[in-house]
Amino acid sequence: MANVVVVGAQWGDEGKGKIVDWLSERADVIARFQGGHNAGHTLVIDGEVYKLSLLPSGIVRGGKLSVIGNGVVLDPWHLKDEIAKLQAQGVEISPDNLMIAENTPLILPVHGELDRARENQNSVAKIGTTGRGIGPAYEDKVGRRAIRVADLADRETLEKRVDRLLQHHDTLRRGMALPEVDRAALIAQLEEIAPTVLAYAAPVWKVLSEKRKAGKRILFEGAQGALLDIDFGTYPFVTSSNVIAGQAATGTGVGPGAIDFVLGIVKAYTTRVGEGPFPAELDDADGQRLGERGHEFGTVTGRKRRCGWFDAVLVRQTCATSGVSGIAFTKLDVLDGFEELKICVGYDLDGTRIDHLPTAADHQARCKPIYETMPGWSESTEGARSWADLPAEAIKYVRRVEELIECPVALLSTSPEREDTILVTDPFAD
Repeated sequence: MANVVVVGAQWGDEGKGKIVDWLSERADVIARFQGGHNAGHTLVIDGEVYKLSLLPSGIVRGGKLSVIGNGVVLDPWHLKDEIAKLQAQGVEISPDNLMIAENTPLILPVHGELDRARENQNSVAKIGTTGRGIGPAYEDKVGRRAIRVADLADRETLEKRVDRLLQHHDTLRRGMALPEVDRAALIAQLEEIAPTVLAYAAPVWKVLSEKRKAGKRILFEGAQGALLDIDFGTYPFVTSSNVIAGQAATGTGVGPGAIDFVLGIVKAYTTRVGEGPFPAELDDADGQRLGERGHEFGTVTGRKRRCGWFDAVLVRQTCATSGVSGIAFTKLDVLDGFEELKICVGYDLDGTRIDHLPTAADHQARCKPIYETMPGWSESTEGARSWADLPAEAIKYVRRVEELIECPVALLSTSPEREDTILVTDPFAD
């Protein structure tokens, strides 16, 4: 049976939550493979709004197994709060439908404190972090001093892990004029939260292997977007993990051969939260209009998103690095009513036209967009569920995007509602 990876193909906020929810009806397992609770998904189901930032989007659907893979960094206190909030909305969550990989690293209070202190003290260039400890938690994972889910089950092991962790963190904190960590209090906090987390702990790699052998369909869900990838994003203004599709394998413990289709989520225009280069950014009335019509505020942070025209150069690049099979094109309805639309088709770098975003940060900052102009449409596309419901100019816009990014549209989304979706190619088709 086909297994599908869903990745954001821009800077995040592309509408992954709705698409994953839409696809989850066809899946048996929905697995998160990277990120933390710094990226949010908003789902609208039968008028009910669900806001998720850590749990897989499939958790709101009955009869599905949701998995948090080892590529995620887990804040156990946030997990507890998010579960409680969803349960209060009537969502059933138990070890029967939620599993957490035993080798998942934990985000601790010291990580958030360090994250915020660094951002506040950085006089060179702020990264734009959410301050939730994601980056420091990934640093500890790579530094082999992380506390992982399985460590919570044994007091002796936990104390050893804490001592190794604090040897590093207390040194950092002294250098930043922060008080050293209260070891006893941290251990007490972890022991208190341990039963909540351990109730969901499982060898996820083994479970997924068994599900595959049984012919179950797996949907791999990423957070954020490929342009925030630690290797292929706009470094250093990126997240602290790999976001591209290849991470689905290492972030859950399945082999790359388990991936049959990569669906890239692409917004009909471009947005970004936080600092960093943005060649097609608009600081005019059109940018303001996109932001207002698209309700462009972060699900987690509430920060206003920067808005700009569709950048085909960036999306073509992320489709290549993630091996995207087809895209889900979202928020087309936000473009309704524009007399004309622009698409970025290349960059001018110091008088030379280039067809990709360069790696060097100073070159990225100097890239000027080269636009192609297309006529807009006055009719509404909101709620369209077939090509016949779309204005001719909207169809032309979509087709031109396909040509420029060298990747076909598999799904077209025309509103936040789950059913307002035009299916072109079923990613789960065998």
